[in-house]
Amino acid sequence: MRRVDKYLIINGTIINADSAAKADVAVSGGKIESIGKLEPEEFPDYEVIDASGKYILPGGIDPHVHFALPTPAGNSSDDFVSGSEAALAGGTTSIIDFVTPRRGQSLVEALALRRAEAKLSHCHWQLHLGVSEWNPQVAEEVRHCIRHEGIRSVKAYLAYSDTIGINYGELEQLMHVVGSEGGVVLVHCEEGEMINRMQQQFISEGKTNASFHALSRPREAEISAIKTVISLSELTGCPVYIVHVSTGEGARAIREAKQKGLKVYGETCIQYLILNNSVYDPSLPNEKVLPYVISPPLRPEKDRCQLWNELAKGAFEVVSTDHCPFNLHGQKDLGINDFTKIPNGAGGVEYRLRLLFTYGVLTGKISLNQFVSLTSANAAGIFGWSQTKGRIAQGYDADIVIWNPDATLTISAQNQLQHCDSNIYEGLITQGCAEELFTVKGRLVNDRR
Repeated sequence: MRRVDKYLIINGTIINADSAAKADVAVSGGKIESIGKLEPEEFPDYEVIDASGKYILPGGIDPHVHFALPTPAGNSSDDFVSGSEAALAGGTTSIIDFVTPRRGQSLVEALALRRAEAKLSHCHWQLHLGVSEWNPQVAEEVRHCIRHEGIRSVKAYLAYSDTIGINYGELEQLMHVVGSEGGVVLVHCEEGEMINRMQQQFISEGKTNASFHALSRPREAEISAIKTVISLSELTGCPVYIVHVSTGEGARAIREAKQKGLKVYGETCIQYLILNNSVYDPSLPNEKVLPYVISPPLRPEKDRCQLWNELAKGAFEVVSTDHCPFNLHGQKDLGINDFTKIPNGAGGVEYRLRLLFTYGVLTGKISLNQFVSLTSANAAGIFGWSQTKGRIAQGYDADIVIWNPDATLTISAQNQLQHCDSNIYEGLITQGCAEELFTVKGRLVNDRR
């Protein structure tokens, strides 16, 4: 990291969610000082960076990552140090992680412990508060955290009923509490009972390999849950943010809810736009399938195409990653003889912008403005950063990415920064990358010149 606090970025094209313009940017003291036609001689103490032929973008915001997530297979393999370094390399300057309390643990205590971990991050961060159970004490602590701890968003899981999941009745009560406090509820939408039933059935039939993970979490489990959550949002008036949508029908339900005027936000993840369920082919060796055990699982090609169509129609505010990698050896392979024991998750925070630019912008599926909306501006608006991040504008934080649209790179576990011994995007060639990047009080922290 260079110890310079003043920069002048010249000859680039600024891309915001609602505009594009050729202009120069002066950065001082961690803030965007001025924008326009700026002459270097008027900024004698500034380091000049020539961004000719490049885009000047707001730093990416990924509101869905899981660094050092505790599981029976050990923590997810990226902590706040390695995960944030991978994020920065990919053009993401801010992340939002989660507080995932144990049942019976005080939410205030869990929040304090998680904040201590998050302070090691090299990029900006926030936390969503998770709930793992529901009772009057939890309700009171949720209110306390919103009123006094700066929490804006609370996450609930409808899956994982044995450990952290809650039911629809409890979710409705949570929505009443959070909605009345001006917050938003994030929901993992999968029918837990349906999944548990199918898992037990497969295991009893001796169908234990990794391919059955996807079969035990069918499309219907997500679609049904999304529709029910939308109904609960309408009933309670509480805004909901539906995470990691993987099905076209689920996306359409979200879009139609928006058209009715409901406060429903949609998020999909880059993996569901790029990959499909061919990776779960039962003929593949088990070890080839293990890296792709994620929840929800990857879906058929029809769903992948529908997600792109719904993205273009406005179903989603955000494309995130649900970044939660686990090593193949020593973590994923613990469930090689029982798919229910495979830790669910994969990495992606390092590659989100590159993949969405390559497969979205360069193919004409989305515009550059939409690219900024989906990777930065919308998340800033939803989660309380709209006055400081997600936009290249005077007075905003100097979270700036200088994007080289011509750089071609191949994704590989051999050169990734994320800590994992596999990569679900292995071998994919991407065009466009974060060549230089500013964050952490406006200093240049990623220099590829």
